[in-house]
Amino acid sequence: MKAFLILEDGTVFTGKSFGARREVISEIVFNTSMTGYLEILTDPSYAGQAVTLTYPLIGNYGICYQDMENRMAWPDGLIVREACSEASNFRNEESLARFLVEQNIPGIEGIDTRALTRILREKGTMNGMITTDESRVGDEVCLEKIKEYKVTGVVRKVTCPDKVIYTPDMARRPDAGFLPEFEFKDEFITETRYHIALLDFGAKKNIIDSLLRRGCEVTVYPAYTKASEIIDSKPDGIMLSNGPGDPAECVEIIEELKKIYSSGIPVFGICLGHQLMALAMGGRTEKMKYGHRGTNHPVKDLATGKVYISTQNHGYMVVDGSISPDIAETSFINVNDRTVEGVRYKTANVSTVQFHPEACAGPADTGYLFDEFLAKIG
Repeated sequence: MKAFLILEDGTVFTGKSFGARREVISEIVFNTSMTGYLEILTDPSYAGQAVTLTYPLIGNYGICYQDMENRMAWPDGLIVREACSEASNFRNEESLARFLVEQNIPGIEGIDTRALTRILREKGTMNGMITTDESRVGDEVCLEKIKEYKVTGVVRKVTCPDKVIYTPDMARRPDAGFLPEFEFKDEFITETRYHIALLDFGAKKNIIDSLLRRGCEVTVYPAYTKASEIIDSKPDGIMLSNGPGDPAECVEIIEELKKIYSSGIPVFGICLGHQLMALAMGGRTEKMKYGHRGTNHPVKDLATGKVYISTQNHGYMVVDGSISPDIAETSFINVNDRTVEGVRYKTANVSTVQFHPEACAGPADTGYLFDEFLAKIG
C-alpha cells in the first residue's frame, strides 16, 4: 500500500506502508546508526518523534526481545529506505514489520532517506505526517495541523508508574538463553555493594544493567517522585536518566532536583538528566537545529584531552557558560560542533553528561563513567 510522508514545508515523499496502518503527525528526526534499530525503537527518548534511519537496509537481523531497552516501543513512526522482510539471525524472534504492528507504530519504506536527511540538516528538525491517505497531499488544512504539532507531556507518558527494585542478580546477560557458554558471569558482581536511586525520566534498561553488573541494587522511581522520598531512603547515590522532550517543560522535576543537589548524595545524570540538573542550577537549554542522534559522536574530556566515541540521542543542549562558573565547569565538549557534552559541579558531588555511557547500541568507550560515579560513593 502506498504511503506518504508530508513535511511541514510541503515536501512530500512517496513510499510504501509497513507496520501499523495508522496516521500520525510527529516531529521528524534522523539517526545515523548502522545497527541497533530495536534499541532505537525502544528508547523512550524518541517519544513524540518519528525516526528516520539513514542506514539503507533495516530489519535484516530481525527482532530479539531480550535487546529491548524499555517495556515497549516509543517513536510515533519509523522511516526507512528499505525494510528487510526476511531476517537472517539465529537470535531472531520476529520480523521488524510484525513488531511495528504489535507496537502500533506505522512505518514508511522506499523513500530517499538521504534526501530527507539533507532537508532536515539544512532546514532543521521539522514536523511531518505519515499517512496512507493520498487526499492529505496538498491539503492546506492538513499542512496547518502538521505545523501546529508540539511534543509535550512526554516524560509523564514514558516514566514508570510505580517504584521498582532491581537486584544485581537481575542484570541482563549477553545472549543469555542463546549462548549459555558465553554469559560472561565472571564480569558481573552479584552481591550488593551499593544502593542506587534512579529517577526514571525515560530510562533505558542498559543504564539499570550497567549499575546492576557493578553490584548495585537499583530502586527506580517515577519521574515526579518528591526529592524527600528519595533522600529519606538513604541511597548511596542517585542517577538521573535520559528521557524525551523539552527539558524546560519539566518545572516540577527541576524544583525537586534543587533539593537533591543540596542533599550531599553523589549524583550522576545522563542526557535529559544532564539538562534538567543544569536548569536546576541556573543554566539554560536551547533546541538544536537537528540534534545529535547516532553511535559515532566524538566527545572530548577537557580534563585529560582524550577523545571518546559516544552514542547520543538529543535535540536540546545546555548553553555553554549559562551556569555560573562558581557552581560548575564544562567537563566534556562535542568535537564536531563544540557544544557542551558534560558538566562537573563544584559545590556538590554531582556530574552529568549529555551522551550515553551505557551505549546500547553503540561503543562502550565511556562506560568507565559508571565506575567513576561509584568510586565517589567510596
